[in-house]
Amino acid sequence: MEEMELFSRVWFSALLSIVFIDLLLAGDNAVVIGMAASSLPERLQKKAVIFGTIGAVAVRVIGGVFAVYLLQIPYVALVGGLVLLWIAHKLVSDDGAAKHKGVAPAANLAGAIRTIVIADAAMGIDNVLAIAAAARGDASLVALGVLISIPMVMWGSFMVVSLLKRWPWLAWAGAALLGYIAVSLIIKDPLIADRFTDISIFVSYALYALAASFFFCYGWFNHRRRKDAAADG
Repeated sequence: MEEMELFSRVWFSALLSIVFIDLLLAGDNAVVIGMAASSLPERLQKKAVIFGTIGAVAVRVIGGVFAVYLLQIPYVALVGGLVLLWIAHKLVSDDGAAKHKGVAPAANLAGAIRTIVIADAAMGIDNVLAIAAAARGDASLVALGVLISIPMVMWGSFMVVSLLKRWPWLAWAGAALLGYIAVSLIIKDPLIADRFTDISIFVSYALYALAASFFFCYGWFNHRRRKDAAADG
């Protein structure tokens, strides 16, 4: 993994990537939080959201830091890159509705908090892997990125969902970013790097551009297909 100087252009670029990815992939967390706390008295709903989110932040930071070190093990980065390609595909092809199945309203405050934390951990595996890859080996950057984005998710996720509906190309851009990160992981894994030591910077950037362009165009194609299907229906 490459070293990053604190507050450098590369450092800020990685931080912005983490925040953008976490916001994009966690846009449906408000639905989970709302469903889990919906049956509680109004005076307890705010506590459930706050404490549930604090628990979710802790789990996600620990998972992200662990993933950073895991990605430094040979061949794990290759698998991680392939998983990120699948996540990018899912981001522009799924409506995400299936994620919320089984998230039932909780009967008490402790149950709501537990439901929020468990649901966020289960749904946040893709987030953790993506932000760990974007952090480029810097565990502290994972923690900072998650801490910045989680409050934005907690209070602004409905706005994120609204923006995605208004400007669907944001999801395509997110998938393009994931495609770029996935390819950078794959070609830097020892399994690939040791066999293709003569890969030039030009070829690397061409692969990055190809992956990003593919997922952006794929998102546009799926959006048009769903739009045409809705019009025909």
